[in-house]
This record gives sequence, C-alpha cells and structure tokens, in this order.
Amino acid sequence: MSEAAKAAAQPIAAAATLDLAPWPQVDFAAFGEVQVEPLSRIQKLVGSFLSRNWVMIPHVTHQDEADIGAMEIARKALSASSGVRITPLAYLVKAAVAALQAHPQFNASIDGSGKNLVFKKYFHIGIAVDTPGGLLVPVIRDADKKSLVEIAQEIAEVSQTARTRGLSLDRMSGGCFSISSLGSIGGTGFTPIINAPEVAIMGITRAFLKPVNVDGQLQWQNTLPLSLSYDHRVINGADAARFCLSFALALARE
Repeated sequence: MSEAAKAAAQPIAAAATLDLAPWPQVDFAAFGEVQVEPLSRIQKLVGSFLSRNWVMIPHVTHQDEADIGAMEIARKALSASSGVRITPLAYLVKAAVAALQAHPQFNASIDGSGKNLVFKKYFHIGIAVDTPGGLLVPVIRDADKKSLVEIAQEIAEVSQTARTRGLSLDRMSGGCFSISSLGSIGGTGFTPIINAPEVAIMGITRAFLKPVNVDGQLQWQNTLPLSLSYDHRVINGADAARFCLSFALALARE
C-alpha cells in the first residue's frame, strides 16, 4: 500500500472531534434594510454535503490547459452529421473516462471505515447541473460503453429533468468522478469541492485563444483551462499532473 493510501486509512469519524466556533449570530437589520428568504431544500441538503466534504477532505487543486482545436472541429462535424447537439461536455465525459482508465487511483473511494481504498471497475461520471433550486449532480453511467452522441443525448435529457422536475437519488448515486463546467459562463480557474466519496473532480472554465510558438511560427491555440481538485490522502501532486495530461491528450485526440 502506498504512503498516500496509508494516510487515507485514518478513521473517518475523527472529523467529528473538530471543535468549530459557533456560527455568528448577527442582527443584520440593525445596519440597514434586509430581505430574508429561506434556503431551498436542495441548497440546505447540498450545503451540508459540501461543508462535510470541505472539512473532511484535504483538497489540493492542480491547474492545467488543454488544446481543444481538433475537438471543436470534430464536435461541430459530429453535430452536423448526427443531427444531435453535441456540447463540449460530452467530450469532457469521454476524456474523464480515458484518464480514469489510465490512472486507476482516481477511480477509487475510501470506504466508510476509512481503512480501505475501493478501486472501481466501472466508469460512472457525474456532471454538475445548475438548477433554480440549487446544484444537482446527475450521473452518466457506463460512460465508457456509450458513444459521444448517446452521452450528449443523455446529458441533455438529465439536465432538463434536473432543472424542471428534479432528480431521484438513484440518478445522482454511484459516481466515480465528477465534472463541474462553468465554460458557458466564464472564469479562468476555480477550486471545485470534491463530491465524496469520490477522490477528485474536474473544474472547467471558458476556453480562450492563446498564442503559441509552433516550429518558430506564431499560432493561435483554442485553449481550455482545467482545474482538478483531488484528495491529497489518496493522490499526490505528480499523480494529479499526470491525470490532467491524460485528460488534455484525450481532448486533443478528438
């Protein structure tokens, strides 16, 4: 067992001994006009999970970039030939599968006892969906066995369901690795919070054109920023760098 895995095998219950200061009780109305709105059920539920994950998992975020010039050409061609709107997220799901296959320690979870690392032989990818009620993470199951068109269709269906009717717990369970994409909004990088019991999550921000030197000639590269948060009990920095490289190469090959 690696040193990282041994470190992972610390009792998970130890987090319960954290002695946190109480939340500040402030009369905000004493300083000016306010409006009070209750958190949605999803916000309260997701908030409790995010707080637990942030406190209990030693997060580190590795930043990298991917050349998506070839991917974008292939994506537009596939959209035209299939008649299905293929978003970049479908390619990101496939890239995640390729990287997980190359680096099995990312396709693992610490079990409930905190003493074992469970390596998964399946590839279920979670995709963060922003809904009016809060953040939901539906899971694309067996993404390694599905085509890009099938994945794109499933992403569209499950995202629509999440935003309009909500999702059952089953649709959000069993994930191996998650992707949180802000590419349609913007940003240059961020630290996504790991979706326990997964050990890593990939954050995506807006692509941009970057000048690069190719054989002495200036070329403009369609560049996608990558932000990989990982559980440092299981994964070290070199692992994260190699994973991001595999992820980026998978996108570049498309």
